[in-house]
Amino acid sequence: MKKLILAFLFTSSFAFAGEVETVGVKGMVCSFCAQGITKKFKEQPEVADVQVSLANKFVKLTYKDGQKLSHDKISTLLKEAGYEVSFSK
Repeated sequence: MKKLILAFLFTSSFAFAGEVETVGVKGMVCSFCAQGITKKFKEQPEVADVQVSLANKFVKLTYKDGQKLSHDKISTLLKEAGYEVSFSK
């Protein structure tokens, strides 16, 4: 019985996870840049979680179930903050 419950908890935690997208960011040079980008994306209602890698120059967005930001919206948010964007193909 314990194995069944653990298996359910393990699989159900992934069933509700939203889509994940990684976006390259050019021009991000310091921790204040990373903090600003994190704050900007956390303000978006579609975004469940934001992870910014200053070392690797990317933003990893986890969306709420069934929601997503358009590439135009992501580009606008980052360009308005002074950064260049590159999307993975």
